[in-house]
Amino acid sequence: MKLATWMTTPHFQHAEIAKDCGFKHIILDIEHGTFDLGSLDHFIGFLKAGGIGVHAKVLGPTIEAVQQALDFGADSVIIPHIEDAAHASAVCSAAKYPPLGKRSFAGGRCMGFKRQTDDYFPTENNRVQCWPMCETAASLADIEAILALPVVDGIFMGPSDLSLSRGRPNYHFTDDDRIDIATVAAACGKAGKDWVMPGWRADERAFALEQKRPPVMMVVGPQYGVIRAGFDQLNQTLVKEGLRKGTDN
Repeated sequence: MKLATWMTTPHFQHAEIAKDCGFKHIILDIEHGTFDLGSLDHFIGFLKAGGIGVHAKVLGPTIEAVQQALDFGADSVIIPHIEDAAHASAVCSAAKYPPLGKRSFAGGRCMGFKRQTDDYFPTENNRVQCWPMCETAASLADIEAILALPVVDGIFMGPSDLSLSRGRPNYHFTDDDRIDIATVAAACGKAGKDWVMPGWRADERAFALEQKRPPVMMVVGPQYGVIRAGFDQLNQTLVKEGLRKGTDN
């Protein structure tokens, strides 16, 4: 199973530190992050040059957002706000070249800045992973039909938004949340396709690994959360040393 960390800001040193700490895969949260096209292009190039797997959570469920991330060199696309199989088919087709999908031809990093070979298109269709998110009640209800689509390689779980979409006041990894996650994992197993789990907590990670088909990738350590945890730990140490009182200077 692959381990990935989550970044919402194109900070080069953070990526270097993650790599030095053994992380070989990074999720780029373009939807909620500070990436523009220029910074996304530069950052993906930097990550790829460092041998890091790049998985782009694109800006939204649009053909343009999917194609841009792949043209810049992303190894997979994570597509938010998918509703049902028809919606998934229309958007996810942008991740695969014809005849499988409708991805448009573009030169550049995704082709090694050279002319494509005859086997490039089918090889790229097999290599690039397209993971629509299951983060709505509608996508959960239609999960088997979504997984049956040839342009879909698996599912990226969105537990927090899914919980809200299902009418819960917040995501607390309750029994109902666990049932939803297990439902997606079982559907992926039935379809013979992968799923990805954001496991911010130990109990989430343990539960995911207990499934008959464990996730192909676990996402841990969100960028801002890791920074905050580091400062919190530092503050606790200073309090114990008598140098601070709570959060006072």
